Amino acid sequence: MKKTEIFAKLTDKQKVFCEEYCIDWNGLRAYKVAFPTSTHNTASVNAYKLLKTENVKNYCKHVQANIEKRCGISRMKVLQEYMKIGFSSVAYLHNKWIERKDFETLTEEQKSCISEIDVKVQKKNIGTNDNPEIVTVEHVKIKLYDKMKALDSISKMLGYNEEVEVNINNTRPIQIVSASEYMKSIEDAEVID
Repeated sequence: MKKTEIFAKLTDKQKVFCEEYCIDWNGLRAYKVAFPTSTHNTASVNAYKLLKTENVKNYCKHVQANIEKRCGISRMKVLQEYMKIGFSSVAYLHNKWIERKDFETLTEEQKSCISEIDVKVQKKNIGTNDNPEIVTVEHVKIKLYDKMKALDSISKMLGYNEEVEVNINNTRPIQIVSASEYMKSIEDAEVID
């Protein structure tokens, strides 16, 4: 169904609500714009109800799908960005333990994993009181995005954290266990030659 067909099935207030909701996906705010005299509690409850309405749901899904298409965003693209962070290492930013690579020589993938760079320049006297020798020392601190958060997001997107049905040790009935419990049961299982 096209956006115009779905939109035609909405009331005027629902149209305002949908247009506002699709700006920032905030139902409470959108409801208050569509129904300005509503109280906070009323807006909160009714926004939730309105979002469960079939025509409103369909319209919002349609808008969301088209935003993804127009912007070129997909689950695969999001997953690839998480993969860059999840499988990154500060070691990729160095030639040797203390010698870092020039920023310009880093790949775009390596650069995209950097959360912040903090540079401090200090002047130090490495000479003696009689013969002072001032040198400039540069301290660079590079912080990468949270690797564990990215790996958790990858796991969630791929369904690794979901419960799975397994038959442990050929017992009945089938048990529902978490993925980590299943992995532990595999580790604890006897090896049969």
